[in-house]
Amino acid sequence: MHWRRFREIIPWQLLQHLVGIIVGATIVSVSINTLIIPNQIADGGVTGIAIILHYLFLWPVSWTVLLLNLPLFILGLRLVGRNFLVFSVVGVGMLSVMLSLTSHLPALTHDTLLAVISAGVLSGIGMGIIFRSSGSLGGTDILAVLFARTTSFSVGQILLGIDALIFLAVAILFRPEMAMYAMIYMFIATRVVDLVQEGLSHSKAVMVVTTQPQKIAEEIMAKLERGVTLFQATGAFSGDAKQVVYCVINRTELSQVKKIVRDQDHQAFVAISEVPEVVGEGFSSWKGH
Repeated sequence: MHWRRFREIIPWQLLQHLVGIIVGATIVSVSINTLIIPNQIADGGVTGIAIILHYLFLWPVSWTVLLLNLPLFILGLRLVGRNFLVFSVVGVGMLSVMLSLTSHLPALTHDTLLAVISAGVLSGIGMGIIFRSSGSLGGTDILAVLFARTTSFSVGQILLGIDALIFLAVAILFRPEMAMYAMIYMFIATRVVDLVQEGLSHSKAVMVVTTQPQKIAEEIMAKLERGVTLFQATGAFSGDAKQVVYCVINRTELSQVKKIVRDQDHQAFVAISEVPEVVGEGFSSWKGH
């Protein structure tokens, strides 16, 4: 009864988001306190500014992150969606708390390059979990939205510009190597975030323009047990009606599909592309999305 009552008060999906944000914030905090700060590595966004202020004045990163984000959240009340803002406030709040709780953890390494790579992987995993949970860890997104509405630049360009200014400040205030390491860290973290968001099991999308669509579709469904979609198309140059076969498969099944197409219509036109994530029958479920 108590669990059922708890589920009624806090919806399961909301609880999953909150747990994801807490776990992600914890991982990022450990990365900052055990790898980034001990090796004087910079970061981007509001967290990067807080880390620079820590290097200059020994201000605690946990409180500085919170104080720097507060005015941006107030500014964002009318700029971003309510849910995003709420989850972002939770994310920054948890980051601040976990930064404080993990501040006394020892450094994992004093090899700067190893620290940069490890911090990029660890922070990327943490940020990826937070993003999958609909959260955020900084107010520069809100600032970018504001400037995007008043200038001709996109949000992505503005975020890149903010990070570039932070790295320039690091190069001037400290040494150019710190800014270089920071860029390597950000590149690795961004790539890992994408992996966490999209998953590791990249699939292949196969599109076949053929005169034997039914035979190819039947072979794929029978031998691979994959769903197939058929649709009509028209050749722009010839004006001829075409049949297109479309299916999504695992990488290991690609050679089988190519053999099926070659056997049924060796003159078929085949286009194969990467599909970072597939949700649906035969692949991953909606659980956790």
